[in-house]
Amino acid sequence: MAEIWGRIAGGALTPGDRLPSVRRFATAMGVSPSTVVEAYDRLEAEGVIRARRGSGFYVTGAGLPPRDPPLMALGQADAPRAPDIDPFWVSKQSLDAGPSVLKPGCGWLPDDWMPVGALRKGLRTLARADGALLTEYGSTRGPLALRRLLLGRFAEEGIGATLDQVMLTGSGTQAIDLVCRLLLRPGDAVLVDDPCYFNFHALLRAHSVRVIGVPMTPAGPDLAAFEQVLADESPRLYITNSALQNPTGATLSPQTAHRVLTLAQARGLTIVEDDIFADFEPAPSPRLAILDGLSRVIRIGSFSKTLSSAIRCGYIAARPEWIEALSDLQIATSFGAVSPVAGELVAGILTGGGYRKHMEEVRHRLTRARLAAAEQLGRLGIVPWLMPRGGFYLWCRLPEGLESAMIAARCRGEGVILAPGNVFSVAQTAGAFLRFNVAQMSDPRVLASLARAMG
Repeated sequence: MAEIWGRIAGGALTPGDRLPSVRRFATAMGVSPSTVVEAYDRLEAEGVIRARRGSGFYVTGAGLPPRDPPLMALGQADAPRAPDIDPFWVSKQSLDAGPSVLKPGCGWLPDDWMPVGALRKGLRTLARADGALLTEYGSTRGPLALRRLLLGRFAEEGIGATLDQVMLTGSGTQAIDLVCRLLLRPGDAVLVDDPCYFNFHALLRAHSVRVIGVPMTPAGPDLAAFEQVLADESPRLYITNSALQNPTGATLSPQTAHRVLTLAQARGLTIVEDDIFADFEPAPSPRLAILDGLSRVIRIGSFSKTLSSAIRCGYIAARPEWIEALSDLQIATSFGAVSPVAGELVAGILTGGGYRKHMEEVRHRLTRARLAAAEQLGRLGIVPWLMPRGGFYLWCRLPEGLESAMIAARCRGEGVILAPGNVFSVAQTAGAFLRFNVAQMSDPRVLASLARAMG
């Protein structure tokens, strides 16, 4: 009961949200199913939750006291209390941080890792372009040059898509939002990896859907749990990273990919494959979109991680009829696709000849940074869940008895932003984990602050 109250007080569960099934919650808490049944019965008697026949238990919003942020001690009796540490906390702290704040918990590369020279050159070129590019609305599906370039990259992978299967968006996040607007209705079930990118949680809650997690393994989702959730919940969508999954760095195996697609076909499940980390891989790994041929799989991506998060540009590749409907939605919500300036800038850099060299250098730097970060964290007893084959994340377990939200609160007081594990976990079972961005850990103050917080 205390655990459910805590999730409600912390905002992890809100009115209308479905509670974990008795079986799943019993497993997560390490108790018997009868204990969970007893707790749910008592909460229902208090009016906090309500049972729906054949569907489960849901938060009512009734019988709740005024919501205050949960208090979190920082180690001293008179220390200030920390606010609720949730996905919005991590995002706001990272985005609003001043230049003196260290950000090993953020989700992007440092400025000096990015192709700033190519960006400046591209902007100078665009400044001399026809005035219409700088002043007028763009086309409904984005600049043709960039869409054709994407088709060429798809063809190299083995995806024979056509122009009517690709559209550009304002960002990768907007791409997912458009897909959710098209395919979901309030109350639908959506499957995500557990753990997964925390903004998936925030975005899906904005669509008033039921978010269900399936445990993540080094080879992809746990297939037994995946199959069981499909049978129990009939989710409409599954949103995942096949390559270098955020936050774990795991990569989908061929066997898991094949089984996931087989189950999706049998159950009528649509898959959204967020391929934002593709260019960080040393060599391509299995992709659901390639194996499926963009039938049940919708591929999305963006250039925020590799080129610039200030130049917002994403894309969607899917069935022609879905692209048509998604384009209409984008007109309704944004009156057009990506900014023409952003689209042409990205196209110019990708065709300029320096992009592949830039990414090769980034991959080499990240290999060195991963090894260095793992060694430094190991001295503190912090151990990677796995060593990823690429990318800039390390998903690490803390020593026994430490809780990542407490560590993050303490470090934030010293100007260091961390990403605690439970902001990534639907089931709230990752309290002993932290996600580290190895490219943001070169400053020795990061490890020093972490050591003090753990002490």
